[in-house]
Amino acid sequence: MDTSTERQVELAITGMTCASCANRIERKLNKLDGVVATVNYATEKAKVTFTDDVAPEDLVATVQQAGYDARLPQPERAGAAGPDGDAAEAADPVRTLRHRLLVSAALTVPVIAMAMAPALQFTYWQWLSLTLAAPVVVWGAWPFHRAAWANLRHGTSTMDTLISLGTLAALGWSVYALFWGTAGTPGMTHPFELTVARTDGAGNIYLEAAAGVTTFILAGRYFEQRSKRRAGAALRALLELGAKEVAVLGPDGRTETRIPVEDLTVGDLFVVRPGEKIATDGVVEHGTSAVDASMLTGESVPVEVGPGAAVVGATVNAGGRLVVRATRVGGDTQLAQMARLVEDAQNGKAQVQRLADRISGVFVPIVILLAAGTLGFWVGTGSGLAAAFTAAVAVVIIACPCALGLATPTALMVGTGRGAQLGILIKGPEVLESTRRVDTVVLDKTGTVTTGEMTLRDVIAADGEQADDVLRYAGALENASEHPIARAIADGARERLGSLPPVEDFANVEGLGVQGVVREQDPAAPGSRAVLVGRPTLLAEWSQHLPPDLEAALDHAQQSGGTAVAVGWDGKARGIVVVADAIKATSPAAVAELRQLGLRPMLLTGDNVVVARSVAAEVGIDEADVIAEVLPTDKVDVVKRLQDEGRVVAMVGDGVNDAAALAQADLGLAMGTGTDVAIEASDLTLVRGDLRVTVDAIRLSRRTLATIKGNLFWAFAYNVAALPLAAAGLLNPMLAGAAMAFSSVFVVTNSLRLRGFRAHAGTGLDATG
Repeated sequence: MDTSTERQVELAITGMTCASCANRIERKLNKLDGVVATVNYATEKAKVTFTDDVAPEDLVATVQQAGYDARLPQPERAGAAGPDGDAAEAADPVRTLRHRLLVSAALTVPVIAMAMAPALQFTYWQWLSLTLAAPVVVWGAWPFHRAAWANLRHGTSTMDTLISLGTLAALGWSVYALFWGTAGTPGMTHPFELTVARTDGAGNIYLEAAAGVTTFILAGRYFEQRSKRRAGAALRALLELGAKEVAVLGPDGRTETRIPVEDLTVGDLFVVRPGEKIATDGVVEHGTSAVDASMLTGESVPVEVGPGAAVVGATVNAGGRLVVRATRVGGDTQLAQMARLVEDAQNGKAQVQRLADRISGVFVPIVILLAAGTLGFWVGTGSGLAAAFTAAVAVVIIACPCALGLATPTALMVGTGRGAQLGILIKGPEVLESTRRVDTVVLDKTGTVTTGEMTLRDVIAADGEQADDVLRYAGALENASEHPIARAIADGARERLGSLPPVEDFANVEGLGVQGVVREQDPAAPGSRAVLVGRPTLLAEWSQHLPPDLEAALDHAQQSGGTAVAVGWDGKARGIVVVADAIKATSPAAVAELRQLGLRPMLLTGDNVVVARSVAAEVGIDEADVIAEVLPTDKVDVVKRLQDEGRVVAMVGDGVNDAAALAQADLGLAMGTGTDVAIEASDLTLVRGDLRVTVDAIRLSRRTLATIKGNLFWAFAYNVAALPLAAAGLLNPMLAGAAMAFSSVFVVTNSLRLRGFRAHAGTGLDATG
């Protein structure tokens, strides 16, 4: 019987250039007995589950045999140190690529200028072109050559194969023409002749094509690599949320010592003052307070805690002083578990193959066969080896589309630029494919559909009382409290009534409310009032029982998702004040517009069912599409369940509790007014907190994707149309250069059309940008 146990390891993979590389590594690893692997091209990580029969070193060796490199996790990786270390290492490939791009661009510009402008073609210009272009094709394009060699060894081909073949063929033939043909003759020029005629190629050089293709595609790879680095930033940002230092109580119970949070151990007692983050998961030993856990739970109302209550690390103490006993530290905390949840969701995402690589899987072998067939045909017909090589090399060169290097970057650059004007940030080309297929939009409630902050909703006075008096006394008393509900009442009172009267003998009754004496400043009605504000039980202790009309109003407020606070003075209950997480004014219109796009809006929240259904009814979401009282892990499960039902899911959220679901969704959209973690885990960021921008984001993404597809089609179409001419030996350098230039101009012009994208009129944005 097999008694081997399963283990998990995360390998850092280097050397991947496209999604097909990730698939190849995945297949190699999964061929090992007892190994189940998932490779993520975006995060450059391989998550591997394996049995004791397999050594971790075997996994690294398997990746290396596939032509790539892998690194096992470092032993010292713990807490926040790991991601920071990874960040330093992850910066290197981007910096190297940027350096390679800048040098290549500086050398390429004069090469293209001399080839296209006869006025610059001085006596030995072709030799200067060779001097400048050779480093670009050999050193600048080295990543493509290395990837092409790895592809060749494994019998596959990608765009790297075509780029490497085309650039090396162009350079090789140019060297032949310069040294053994007539292209090196002093005074040789490239005239503007677009005639179609047979030639032996002895006077043709293709250096501008070789250097230009290399530089254009390096630019595309650089922007892609830079966007890929952001995938790991979600985890770094998540771990950065935690406290950095903690005040630990000494054995005497009085002495406080500040230590790094990494040094905290289970069982330690530590102090959390008002406004501080709770350092780690624990249980309250002394003190009472309100804890704002909205970023982790999505619950907009702060949670009251006292001795024996469990608290979670990285939440904020909004009230009194707490003494907490640590129960979980380091990688066991809920925050660390959420970090793993985000990473798992990113690793589990369906691999999105780049369009160019999918096309190249068919296109590249055909081009190679056509070039070989052309060479064989012309040699067989006795046209001479030079003419045969000219035709064969022309096939490879014209098939290496200069415009392909511009197809995705230019559309993405214009699309993202226009998006930025409209408050939409698109992470990269990989995220766009989902937008066309999305049919369900899952909306987080707190901070997305609602403001995420408690605000004054209603004031209800008992018979014979004035609502303004109820609000003035409640606001004056609550103005002395730091509780989030108290702040909402005080702010609402100041906004409606102006200044508030002073308070004396203020006292906080733990868990029930506040009491004090409000001194009237109105000369017409001087005096003071002994005021109580809080739960009905607080008023009942002073024999101030709510009359039936206020009882009914309080019940109705709670049923409709509000939080009701009772107010009484001078021995009698006088009214109630209702606060709630206010719905954003634009949310109902946004939900209606999502429906017009053919999308099904759903509400997902950690709040209770009553609140969730009340919000859904107000914004126009069906009750059947409301999912409430869910934990962060449940949010991921909801998204997975919808995906299992065959739905393509977009998730809109703003909090830490949404990060894993944003990563799991086919399309993640984060409110820019939310946490860094949610923004980093998402695919699209909506800079403003307006839900209507979601509609524009999906429309712009679909439009950008359509432009990229159009660019790719024409980038290949021009080259495919020219292939017969090349195979017939009728393609001279100027015609090849003109075809390449025309296809590039077309691609850029087509991309620039995205600048005319208009936002929905309802967003109030500049429609022309």
